[in-house]
Amino acid sequence: MWKTFLTVVLLILAAVVLLSANILLKKNGRFPNIHVGKNPAMRKRRIGCVESQDAQAQKSNPMAVSEKSK
Repeated sequence: MWKTFLTVVLLILAAVVLLSANILLKKNGRFPNIHVGKNPAMRKRRIGCVESQDAQAQKSNPMAVSEKSK
């Protein structure tokens, strides 16, 4: 049982190290920013995330005509 447990722990450790090798070895390495609103290719195509679109839609429009309440 210990042999199996140790094997699993070593495999998980190896996977974490291999997946993070680019970040650990590169100077000033960082996780890539995959947020849609911050991605330059998506901004070029004018595609935003739902949260950004919702915030933009909720901003008051200075050109809007206010309705009078009776």
